[in-house]
Amino acid sequence: MLIPGLHPLIVHFPLALCISGALCLLAARLLRDDRHAAAAATVGTWNLIGGAVVALAAIGTGVAALVGLHAGAAAHLAISMHVKWAMLSSMMLLLLAVWRGAGQAQDSRPAWLFLCLLLVACAALAMTGYRGAVNVYHYGIGVFGGAAGAAN
Repeated sequence: MLIPGLHPLIVHFPLALCISGALCLLAARLLRDDRHAAAAATVGTWNLIGGAVVALAAIGTGVAALVGLHAGAAAHLAISMHVKWAMLSSMMLLLLAVWRGAGQAQDSRPAWLFLCLLLVACAALAMTGYRGAVNVYHYGIGVFGGAAGAAN
């Protein structure tokens, strides 16, 4: 990999941006003042779009981190689960970002259906992060000198 440790650096951005975006969009739906709701909706929309784009970069750096990685059968299964959750959550977030970004004005209040789906996508993203943490802290994947070895 060109820059070792790039994947762990990148993955925190979609988590922070998408979850804060979801909270801002929820606030936009609940706030009574139209001006504050519009500001929260705008911030939430752009955080969601940015988080979805960076989630694609996280997938790319994750795949690059797998090149040359030697892991046992249990670690391989754990990596597989992490990749599946990453693909699911990233595609959900990307579709929701397109829905929000292209479907309506950025300062409009989101629909309840959109918010419910966004919260499900954020939960899937949190599960992705959890599975990644299991890979690092339980199997030592990506840790230099760890049990499973690191990508060179």
